[in-house]
Formats: sequence, structure tokens, C-alpha cells
Amino acid sequence: MHRPLWLLPIVFALPVTARELPPLPDSLSAYKLSEAPPTGSPILKKGDRLAICGDSITEQKQYSVLLETYLTACHPELEIRCRQHGWSGEQAGGFLKRMESDVLRFKPNVATTAYGMNDFHYIPYDEKVAEEYRQNETAMVKNFEDAGCRVVLGSPGIILSVPNWVKDAKGDREQLNQSLSRFRNIGVEIARQQNVAFADVFRPMLIANQSAVASFGPDFHLAGSDGVHPAWAGHVVMAYAFLKGLDVGGDLGSVTFDDSADSAVAENGHEVVSATGGAIAIRSSRLPVCPGPGPADRDTSIRAGMALVPFDEDFNRFILKVKSPKAANYQVTWGKDSHNYTAAELTAGVNLATDFQDNPLVPAFVKIMDAVSKKQAYETREIKILAHGPEGAADLDATFALAEKTRSPLEQAVLDAVRPVEHTLNIAPAL
Repeated sequence: MHRPLWLLPIVFALPVTARELPPLPDSLSAYKLSEAPPTGSPILKKGDRLAICGDSITEQKQYSVLLETYLTACHPELEIRCRQHGWSGEQAGGFLKRMESDVLRFKPNVATTAYGMNDFHYIPYDEKVAEEYRQNETAMVKNFEDAGCRVVLGSPGIILSVPNWVKDAKGDREQLNQSLSRFRNIGVEIARQQNVAFADVFRPMLIANQSAVASFGPDFHLAGSDGVHPAWAGHVVMAYAFLKGLDVGGDLGSVTFDDSADSAVAENGHEVVSATGGAIAIRSSRLPVCPGPGPADRDTSIRAGMALVPFDEDFNRFILKVKSPKAANYQVTWGKDSHNYTAAELTAGVNLATDFQDNPLVPAFVKIMDAVSKKQAYETREIKILAHGPEGAADLDATFALAEKTRSPLEQAVLDAVRPVEHTLNIAPAL
């Protein structure tokens, strides 16, 4: 499987170490990115209600689905409830006009925002346009905080081409990305001033795009075929950025097999049902991210996005270790796949979530993701079609009350999809 060039030196550290993105390479030195503020501590608390807000990229319901699925499947103990509030073509100023009616009425405790792409007007940097963005983003943060809602302020990402549907667009791709980088820096400034968390979408997308093109060629479109709206790989990078901003923990469990004692223990959302002769039956209440196998060289692939950033290292660590090994080499079988490891590798720990893409937890993860997708699809309809349509104009509160009766079973279906999964790991000396 191909890996982006910057990942190659760290492949062997993946199972046990969370890695930061590398510094900007010399080829990207023209981008002057101010240092993003550290989150400092995890944002989410048990039982939080998360509002995922943004423009058409949010309304695509891809990074938002990944984010909600991650929190539901990988951290069920947090019991987070999410709503997607994307609106095509929206700017921060437009969101300000509807946030009370569409978002704050649901009393979110936490909000992620993703504006700037439309706010910069697809023109080279203009200070007047930037100042309007600064004021609107600041007002948005203050409104959330006044409502008792913690904020993760997201930056815009990158573009790959000047959009042909924006009649007033000016400049070339490089000039527009330079403008977006400065809007990103405005977000950093606001986050520091307002003491809120920041999700740096621009930087990892900039680096990942260069890495993808270098590895797979110019037909890999991280920001999507239209140059603005990412395909799945780009949305994974966005989800990664928001998970970083939320400071979500990536230790999703471990299994330790003691070869000398022929016993095993599991931790952090997993329990050993039985362990005999290297066959370990496990019940998992927490899932790693496992969308199934996919190509690493296609922009439409979730797996490609996971390889472009340190996703597994930072947020998807399901570790297998072998204690007191009696053999020099082992074969580990999980589901249909088997991999060979040295005793030294297993003693240090290997990340099952990285090495076994087609594993027994895939159906359970995909079931949750499908339920989240259906719920979020209705949330777009609830807001854009019903609340802002003739029904909402006639009686907004009654419209929301009726819409919530339809949404409620969709949310319950997400909860119902979260169930423990029993599966087996087989560990045997390699022949």
C-alpha cells in the first residue's frame, strides 16, 4: 500500500506514538501560518450536545458524519449527542442571523464552526473583506459563549482551483490560498483573544494535498473535483483537524496476551471472554475507526485520508501486545486477515486498527455511520426545508416540534446501533 512521502519515516512508530504534522516544507514556505493555540485540555464532557456548524462543506455531511460517528463509536462513554447545521453558500454573517433560531434553541454545550471559504469572496486578500470576517467570527464566538456553549473555532481549508460558479472570483489558485491562509490566521487571533479552542483545517490540508499529489499524481483532488468541496479523503483531514481542536483522546483500548501463562487481559472498553491456546475471545464496547478497506491513492477513499494525516496514531489506537513471548515470530489472525510480527514488535505493541482494515468490527462501525448519515440528512431537511420554508414561516415553533418527532427515532437508531461486539484474535507462532 502506498503512503504519502512524509509518512514513510514514521511508519514503525505508529502503534505506540501520537505524531504531530511535520513543519511546512520549503516548497510551502510562502505561507506564513501563525502558531495555533493549543487546546490545553479536552473540550467535551459527558452528556454534551455538539452543534457542527458551517457552510456547504459542512452540509456535504462527510466530515460531520465522521466526527459524530467517531464520538459515538469510539467514545460511547461520553454519550455525546450531535446535530449538523451546515448551510450551502453561507458566510459567518449569515450564520449570525440564524444561529439563535436554528442552533441555540437546541441548547448546545459545544459548537464547532467552519467558515471562511465563502467569507473571503474568492479574491486575493482584501483587508476590508477580512475585517468583516473578523467581526462576524468574533460575534459568533461571543454569542455561543453568552449561551454557555464552548467553541472550537475552525479555519477554512484550501482550494485547488478558482470556482467557476463564483462570478466575481479573481486571482489564481496560489493567490486565493494565500488569502485563505490569512483568514486562517485571523481565526488563530480570535481564538487567542476569546480564549476558545481552534481547529486548524488549513495547515493539514495544505500539507496533505502536497503529499498526495507527490505520491499519487495531480488527479488526486484533496479539495474535491470542483476544487472546493472535498471528497472523502479531504473530509477525513477535516475531521482530524476538529478532533485535534476538541483534544479527543486516541487510546481506544488494548489487548495483552501473556504467552507463557496462556492468558490475556483487555482494557479501556474491551474485555476478554476467554483465552485458550492463543485464541482470545473479546467483547468490545468501544470500536476503533474501521470503515472497511479502501485504496490509499484515491481522493474518494476514507482510508486515503486516514493515511494522509496521523489519524491512527493520534485518534485510533487499538493496541495488541504480547507479554513473555516464547517464539521469535508470530502470526496474528483477526477475522479474515493474518499478519506476521516479530516478538519485539508485539512486545512494543502493534496497532490493530492500522494493520487490519477488514476486521470483524467493520460491520458494527459501518452500521453506526449509516445511522448517523440518515439522521444528519434529516437535520438538513429540518432546518433548510421545513424551518426556513412555508411551514416555518407560518409557525416556527410548531414546525420544529413536529420535525423533532421525526428526528427523534433517527437519533434513537444511532443509539441502538451502539452494541458490544464479540470477536476473536488468534495468536500463534509463525511457521
